[in-house]
Amino acid sequence: MTHQRDRIHEYIATHPEEHFNALTRRLDLAPGQVQYHLKKLQAQGSVVELPLYGRTHYYTPEYDAWERGAIAVLRRETARDILFSVLEQGPSRPGAVTESLGIARGTLEWHLNHLTEQNLIEKHRDANNHVTLVPAKPTETARLLEEITPSLSDRMIDRFTRLVDNLLAEES
Repeated sequence: MTHQRDRIHEYIATHPEEHFNALTRRLDLAPGQVQYHLKKLQAQGSVVELPLYGRTHYYTPEYDAWERGAIAVLRRETARDILFSVLEQGPSRPGAVTESLGIARGTLEWHLNHLTEQNLIEKHRDANNHVTLVPAKPTETARLLEEITPSLSDRMIDRFTRLVDNLLAEES
């Protein structure tokens, strides 16, 4: 491997789920260089890509399909907070989660869609059609939560969303 390819591979190994634009910024490389080396790394089986939620994420092959999708979602601070809440509180009603985290119901639902798509949370409905949120894979999820930290840009987006939620709640 070339020096640049080694750098890209090492960065992906230590920052699973990183997306293309972040790789170019963080490694200070031209997009064409990163694209070229990513194609080579994928051909060698050293890197796996996952297009998800409008971005292409990169991983080393030791992560299975569930872990790759889970990591992509767990990089979002609000999604992590929702998951922590459900793991700590046990089966929870959506209203209790929004209240404890101070987020709007729409924000909760947006993140829940991704959390359920990636099999991190299950929505159970009772006979009266009331929803209860339950962790899908609590042990595996807890392990990933320890490994993954949201990026600064993802934290900023989530905090901005919470700020808007709070401002809109004050107006109503």
